[in-house]
Amino acid sequence: METGRTSTAKGEGPRRRKLEKSLKPSWVFAIALGSSVGWGAFILPGDWIREAGPAGAVIGLFLGALIMMVIASSYGVMIKEHPVSGGGFTYAYLAAGKTWAFLCGWFLSLGYISIVALNASAFTLLLKYLMPGFMKQGYLYTVAGWDIYIPEVAIASVLLIAFAFLNSTGASVSGRLQFWFSVLLVAGVFILGAVTFGIADEPIANIGSLFSGNVSPFVSVLLILAIAPWAYVGFDNVPQAAEEFNFSPKKATTLIVASLFTSFMIYAVMIGLTAWTFPGTAGTGGELWATGSIVSSALGKTGLFVMSVAIVMGIFTGLNGFYMSSSRLLFSMARARALPAVFRKTAKGSGVPVWGIWFVTLITLPAMWLGRPALSWIVDMSSTGVSIGYFFACFAAYKVLAKKKREGKGQAPLKSVLALVGMASSIGFLALLLIPASPASLTLPSYLLLGGWALAGIAFYAFMRKSYFSLSKEETDYYMLGKEPEPEKPAGKSKPLPGLPEVKRKPVEKPV
Repeated sequence: METGRTSTAKGEGPRRRKLEKSLKPSWVFAIALGSSVGWGAFILPGDWIREAGPAGAVIGLFLGALIMMVIASSYGVMIKEHPVSGGGFTYAYLAAGKTWAFLCGWFLSLGYISIVALNASAFTLLLKYLMPGFMKQGYLYTVAGWDIYIPEVAIASVLLIAFAFLNSTGASVSGRLQFWFSVLLVAGVFILGAVTFGIADEPIANIGSLFSGNVSPFVSVLLILAIAPWAYVGFDNVPQAAEEFNFSPKKATTLIVASLFTSFMIYAVMIGLTAWTFPGTAGTGGELWATGSIVSSALGKTGLFVMSVAIVMGIFTGLNGFYMSSSRLLFSMARARALPAVFRKTAKGSGVPVWGIWFVTLITLPAMWLGRPALSWIVDMSSTGVSIGYFFACFAAYKVLAKKKREGKGQAPLKSVLALVGMASSIGFLALLLIPASPASLTLPSYLLLGGWALAGIAFYAFMRKSYFSLSKEETDYYMLGKEPEPEKPAGKSKPLPGLPEVKRKPVEKPV
């Protein structure tokens, strides 16, 4: 942590705190991949097949990955220009100013924090399937039809605290573990896919109908495409860690695109094995989820163990990645004076924003008592914040590229077009989520929670507005972007033009 003082536009001010550069490219790839692929890749394939059919689900997720890659191009532009923490918050400031930056950061923080909570509860969901007798002891109460038991609250809470400690030790520790978690995740998925395809008598014939019979193929694909912001959320954790890269920011786009392609392949394999292992069983099965029942029937306890390890790794990478991104987002907002000063403090030993990490823990621990449905409502409406972040990243990239073109510093017409497509796609995602007539619109509880979070944001904005707007543009650029203010040139006597004598002027007397 830096503790000195440095000159700012208005004189002496606190030095801009920086994060240590300790993340390797493989670790950043793992952050993007592990954050994108969580419990949903294993729990939801049966539901997706019922809604859209195997082909509809795969095509929808493939198109979603392509759109995310388009958006990733804009993130790459911005990371190269401004390799600092903050992500969508920073980009919204560059694109539209402080007010929109606060709005974007407010909703992004909810999205990141709620996914931390959802991953912790997903771990107990897996244990309910594997050890139902143990997990269903000590009944407490019921929320929205979901029975709450002591073991699930206790285990999820311990898991949150454990990952808070892990992230407090430093980015190098969490980055290294993220890499090995991701290796086990990918290995487990592709082992399951290869083995189930190999033992199936007629895997292609077993798939059966490619699309759902309830709706048209177009609507089937659209239903799955609408969840793309949720399915791939996590690749945008990369710009949150950009300040900690120990390599060139130019590599960011390649790392993000590679992680998105790998994420899609994991989704496709899990949908495939749910459909091709047995004839006519896709979208049906066990008490909690179809894929687990199919793997257990086909491969026995060994297959279930491999799948459980892959799921746990998906949960752990999600917890680790979103702890990192949410704490860095809070750090960046506090550095810009949009949040209280405590969030911009970094630990002396590890150099990480430790107060942001423990704030996320304090916020998510009570959520473990609400039950899975309530958490799902929060995550559903938090996809709105993620889509807002995507829009501003693309908007900022378009403005950066347009400025470079005007200044003659290079042209990138393809990237400009991709930025426009990304903006349009982000608006489309928001429309699918927020328009009630949309087939993928939010549920009523999600709408109410979204409104409540918006009102809380307005109140908090009013509270922080004086501090937030107390900084000049030069100071804000310094704290958010690390852009040093230009030193003032000392006033001096102007030189006469060559060949002309210097004209001496009498000082003009000021009127009384």
